[in-house]
Amino acid sequence: MNTKQVFEWSSMAGGLLGFLLNETRNANFSEIEKELAPLDITSAQFKIVIGIAHERASTLTEFARFFDYDPGAMKRLIDRVEQKGLIRRVPSQVDRRIINLELTEQGTELYPQIMAVVSKVNRKMLDGFSDVETAQLQFFLQRVISNARK
Repeated sequence: MNTKQVFEWSSMAGGLLGFLLNETRNANFSEIEKELAPLDITSAQFKIVIGIAHERASTLTEFARFFDYDPGAMKRLIDRVEQKGLIRRVPSQVDRRIINLELTEQGTELYPQIMAVVSKVNRKMLDGFSDVETAQLQFFLQRVISNARK
């Protein structure tokens, strides 16, 4: 590999952007996983609780699409969260073919604890960033997402 090829790969357009985004995501979920261990919930499982609480998804199909998971894998994940008593399946009042997911009382009580962990990890990851830098990072990441969706 020549110097130009190394530079192109190491540039944001040449692969570094995806690498950095992936490493950031991995670091975030790894830290969240460690902090959630005492609550007996994994980083994958907490996303279901948060997704329902924030109304990002309410059915298995919506979650599979939102997280870009295989529906079979999503079903197994939802089954595990349901077995922990954090969510329940509720038939839709509008369409009997649809099964909605909602938080149980236990899931609702766990939600603030999960959010405290997420906040703690995010503060750690943003340590040393000024308020302006944090706002800029958020702005730039939102632009990257917007560009990807065009």
